[in-house]
Amino acid sequence: MRPSTALHTARRDPRLLCAAAALLLAALCAASLAVGKYSLTLGGLLEGDGLQTQVFWMLRVPRTVLGAAGGFCLGVTGFVYQTVFRNPLASPDVIGVSSGASAGAAAGILFFPGAVGTGMCAFAGALAAVAAALALAALDRTGRNGTIVLAGIAVHALAQTVLMLLKLTADPERELASIEYWIMGSLSGVRIPALGIELALCAVCLGALFLLHRQLLLLSLDEGEARMLGVAVGRLRLIVLLTATLAVSAVISLTGLIGFVGLLAPHAARLLAGDNRRGTMALSGLLGGVLLCGADILARSLTAVELPVSIFTSLLGAPFLLYLVGKGGRRS
Repeated sequence: MRPSTALHTARRDPRLLCAAAALLLAALCAASLAVGKYSLTLGGLLEGDGLQTQVFWMLRVPRTVLGAAGGFCLGVTGFVYQTVFRNPLASPDVIGVSSGASAGAAAGILFFPGAVGTGMCAFAGALAAVAAALALAALDRTGRNGTIVLAGIAVHALAQTVLMLLKLTADPERELASIEYWIMGSLSGVRIPALGIELALCAVCLGALFLLHRQLLLLSLDEGEARMLGVAVGRLRLIVLLTATLAVSAVISLTGLIGFVGLLAPHAARLLAGDNRRGTMALSGLLGGVLLCGADILARSLTAVELPVSIFTSLLGAPFLLYLVGKGGRRS
């Protein structure tokens, strides 16, 4: 085997790619534990320094776990959305799920204050967005892949209108500030009890999605072909989308609105692995964790004031989205 061929084969081996991505994610997690406004030392932690120990366990560890696990969840669900809709632009952001969750979370902050109420309302809003996008896309009988993206744009606009109305009714000094802070997206302020509940929910949803991986790939076929293979397309699509939406809303309820992770990670995984195997799905999650952890480290280290995480994910995601649109235009 020629060296170039061997390198090409290794580059496409999902196990090696996942191992490399896992090592990179572990390194970023270690950096995340060390980076912050309050300096931590290994000696102080080993000696049991009270303040350092409290900062480490109450602030740094939950934030790092959320960055890795939340990014993994967004990466996997982005892979699921793109596979189910057979559209490279499909993601929780583009088809309106994140916008629906934002409107739902704003309603939760206003009418059901607390982490549980906000999380449940975020899920309800995300679920409503998926239902609306599917209903609008079903009106087009041509089966074009771009229909779901157009439906998502419409749902996004509607969700933004609802969000603006909710902001008009919010208390400017308390509720409005909470809504704006939530929308900007941040990994700060997360607490271990809420983190444990939401991550357990994500683990259940992701486990179900990985178990349904074979059926998920059948959904990427033409609907007629999938039905000939005995797939209950409508029911399976509903189950997969509900499961993925529940996982996304669990993450968003903790982090706020963080865009483009679910769009970038699956594309990067496919470019590296070259297919849609289960390993590529896992690689999407690992790269999502890398993106979110890396963006969070930059958000709290570049300036004296912590910046929203979504600034850095959008700096990567917006040009890539334009690239995908232009690529699709050249193919048509």
